[in-house]
Amino acid sequence: MQLVVARIGRAHGIKGEVTVEVRTDEPELRLGPGAVLATEPAATGPLTVASGRVHSGRLLLRFEGVHDRTGAEALRNTLLIAEVDPAELPEDEDEFYDHQLIDLDVVLADGTEIGRITEISHLPSQDLFIVERPDGSEVMIPFVEEIVTEIDLEEQRAVITPPPGLIDESEAVVASSRDAEAADGDGGADGADGGAAAEEAGETGGTPKGDGS
Repeated sequence: MQLVVARIGRAHGIKGEVTVEVRTDEPELRLGPGAVLATEPAATGPLTVASGRVHSGRLLLRFEGVHDRTGAEALRNTLLIAEVDPAELPEDEDEFYDHQLIDLDVVLADGTEIGRITEISHLPSQDLFIVERPDGSEVMIPFVEEIVTEIDLEEQRAVITPPPGLIDESEAVVASSRDAEAADGDGGADGADGGAAAEEAGETGGTPKGDGS
């Protein structure tokens, strides 16, 4: 499975280094020297990391075959993509890959359903859950500990405590869509079927509690 782990920024200096917007909580693993990365656009890669260092709080990378500022500038805005085993899990139990989060039910602490995660949006300041509501509309939930209080992969749900105004709770429905589907099937099932995990993640990225890689 391929996951986006970084986006290349502007060139740094004259020796081929580039700044990198990291989208993984494991940059030392995904972006270390020797790492071979696919790219988007595909014609730019694959790229092999020759060296890396941190400068003024930002990661700088140099790739094999890129020796000057002109070559580095040509890579600007390229996405770096790592091949990840779908069964692989982050080392930190409080971190998650995007493919683990896609399709989770989003509920309030009292069980009120808000919707289902359809996408993870990785912004420079924070990551967002894109949540599809039962009526087909979408709401964006910041993936921060103050709002997303629990990720339960076994029950396939994310529990949130939203601040006033983040969502319109009057439109939320109490019954989980999974429970409803199970009830339609045999009337006696508890609906805890675990849901269908997404086969592929969208863009990946580091989050306070998650990881896109």
